[in-house]
Amino acid sequence: MHVFFRLSVVLFTFLLSFGSNATIRLPWFFSDGMVLQQNADAAIWGWASPGANVRVSTSWNKASYSTKAAADGKWRLTVRTPVAGLVPGGNWEITEDGSAPGHGPFSITISDGRSVTINDVLIGEVWLCSGQSNMEMAMKGFKDQPILGSNEAIFNSTNEHIRLYTVPRSVQRMPQDTSKQSAWKYAAPEAVSNFSATAYYFGKLLFERLRVPIGLVNISYGGSPVEAFMDVETLKAFPEIKVSAATDTFRLNNKNATVLYNGMLRPFLGFTIKGCIWYQGESNNDRAKQYETLFPAFVKQIREQSGQGDFPFFYAQIAPYNYGNFAAVGATAYNSAYLRDAQRKALDKIPNSGMAVLMDIGEEFSIHPMDKLTGSKRLALMALSKTYGLKGFAGESPAFDAITVSGNTITVKFKNAPNGFTAFGKELKYFEVAGANKVFRPARAVISGGNILVSSADIKEPVAVRYAFKDFVIGNLFSTEGFPVSSFRSDDW
Repeated sequence: MHVFFRLSVVLFTFLLSFGSNATIRLPWFFSDGMVLQQNADAAIWGWASPGANVRVSTSWNKASYSTKAAADGKWRLTVRTPVAGLVPGGNWEITEDGSAPGHGPFSITISDGRSVTINDVLIGEVWLCSGQSNMEMAMKGFKDQPILGSNEAIFNSTNEHIRLYTVPRSVQRMPQDTSKQSAWKYAAPEAVSNFSATAYYFGKLLFERLRVPIGLVNISYGGSPVEAFMDVETLKAFPEIKVSAATDTFRLNNKNATVLYNGMLRPFLGFTIKGCIWYQGESNNDRAKQYETLFPAFVKQIREQSGQGDFPFFYAQIAPYNYGNFAAVGATAYNSAYLRDAQRKALDKIPNSGMAVLMDIGEEFSIHPMDKLTGSKRLALMALSKTYGLKGFAGESPAFDAITVSGNTITVKFKNAPNGFTAFGKELKYFEVAGANKVFRPARAVISGGNILVSSADIKEPVAVRYAFKDFVIGNLFSTEGFPVSSFRSDDW
């Protein structure tokens, strides 16, 4: 089905739902071309006449579900979805009850006496993809800011089993029940060129390995701090963050707390997903200490409001960049290594999470790394290993664990490094040690038995070590599988 025809069907279906002959209304993401999470009790909701009996019928199992609209017309129920049918080239699966897999496309009919039908529905894996500009950045790149290899990737992108949905930008003072108009599109050059590069590459890699339909929902807005995606109740624990009141009249923008939650994220929460990928933090780089608790609070919030437990949450650590560039426009420059460190520490506070380290692809004079494929691949490998249980390959970077001190040498120990480390034939750089005076000096580092030994002739009694703890740096310490080690510090100075 061509994108134009599908969009026309979506618009016709949705406009019908508001017409005089129908009372059923649905959020825009419940529309033609959508993907529902496989093997799940998938939520569907909308509005009808107050007190109306609402019936939902699903073509994959010929089942019918019913509920009653509340006094305000809202209704919600769940439908059981089958195991996704594998795209040709894979092995077919059978569900536990012996039924055939769902390879579709299917339809969903919703009626309160007059019906609305959602067509071309696929069953597969659904991922929320959210954040600021590095998630929002489309495959075609930004003006004068390219993405490596994007034109070829766009040219070869046609795949009706990968479906894309972008929630339009929306800044709102109060929580909204619906987001702005949008439509599901299948992967094809025109759609992919305007869709998140990080999200698309992630979904494409999942599809290539899982061979089931993939649904990607992009909720991103460049230049936004994490508190813009958070609600009023969660932010009560952070009284230093100003939240706009309903009576305020000043003009809002995406820097304000709660405004993207209200207009973009809240309307979607509850849609059944497999997990979330997140790429954000650049706009919080001046408040790294706060981010250590603010970011985990955000993840807890969206998990609780989604009602799906601790779903997988994988995020990209911000890449090294010279934030001093902002000084030219009057901003204060901060060492973004502190924000990267806050993200690193958040791993221990966020269950079922993972962090894609980007220490090797940062750019000194662009906050948007051109290499989006590498970061997306690392997010996908985490998902494939940690969520889908595939084995035989590494899925994440080594993580700093602890230090021990013997004489003038610090031994640095790591987690997730079963096969040790390498600098790929080059000298290890960017290590520093400090004594009790808290003054760091350059240090020599060597790989030894899966650990890193660090020492400096200038520091006789070291107490702390740091690695690549600069605003902009290209790290050169990797696991033997090629995953870069995050910048880290053993101190909390």
